[in-house]
Amino acid sequence: MYYIGIDIGSTASKYVVLNNEKNEILYKEVISSGWNSKETGRKIIKKLEDLGYERKESHITATGYGRIAVDFADKIITEITAHGKGAHFLGSKDRTIIDIGGQDTKIIVQNEDRVVDFLMNDKCSAGTGKFLEVMANRLGLDLKEFFQMAKKGKDIELSSTCTVFAESEVVSLMGKGTKREDIASGVINSIVSKVSKLAQKKSDTDGYFLTGGFSNNEYIMKALEEKLNSSVKSHPDGRFAGAIGAAIL
Repeated sequence: MYYIGIDIGSTASKYVVLNNEKNEILYKEVISSGWNSKETGRKIIKKLEDLGYERKESHITATGYGRIAVDFADKIITEITAHGKGAHFLGSKDRTIIDIGGQDTKIIVQNEDRVVDFLMNDKCSAGTGKFLEVMANRLGLDLKEFFQMAKKGKDIELSSTCTVFAESEVVSLMGKGTKREDIASGVINSIVSKVSKLAQKKSDTDGYFLTGGFSNNEYIMKALEEKLNSSVKSHPDGRFAGAIGAAIL
C-alpha cells in the first residue's frame, strides 16, 4: 500500500508518495496548478499510475486550495492540518510554522505534532506569493531576476495592504522614475513585514519553521529573521510539507 498526498495550491501543486512502513518519500514532484484544479488532479494521478503507483494499491489524501476538486481522493483535509503534520515530519518540532502561499499566509502553532492554534491573513493582503509574482511581472522580471535585483536595492515603503492598490502604488513609483531595484526591495520588505506582524501575533520563543514555495529562499528567510528577531529554519522539502502531511495522515 502506498500513501499519496496531493496538495493542490493556487499557483503550484505538489504530490508525494510514501511507503507504508517507514514513512519514506518514494517520489515527489511539483507542477503548475494551471487554470483547473480538477484537470490538475487528473494529470497527477495519471503520472503516478504511469510510474507504477496503481490506484488500487494506494490511499490518497488531498489538501490545499483545490482539494475539493480531487474527486478520486480517499480523504480530504485542511491545509492547516496537513502543513502542521508535514512540518513536524520535516523537523519543525515546537516551532511556529509560517506558510507563505499563493493566495494566503498561514501561521500555525503546534504542540508536538498537534495543531493547537492558527491564524491566516486576508485574501487581498499584499503578503502572499501571488503578490510577488504580480509585482515581478509588472517590473518585467522573473522571480529569480526579481530577488537578484532586490539585493541591490534600497528599501522603500509600500503602504497598501491590498494587492490591487499596491500594484497601483508600484506603477506610480515607476512613473516617478524610481529604480527597479529599489521597488523590488520595497515589495519584498512589504511582504516580509506583513508576514512578520501576522506571525508575532502567535509568537513562539523557540523560533519559526518556513514551509511553502519560499521555504528554500535564503533572502526571505534572512529578512524574516531580522523582522522577527528570531531564528527561521526550513528543510529542502519544505514546499512539500502540505503533501507530506496529507500522505502521513
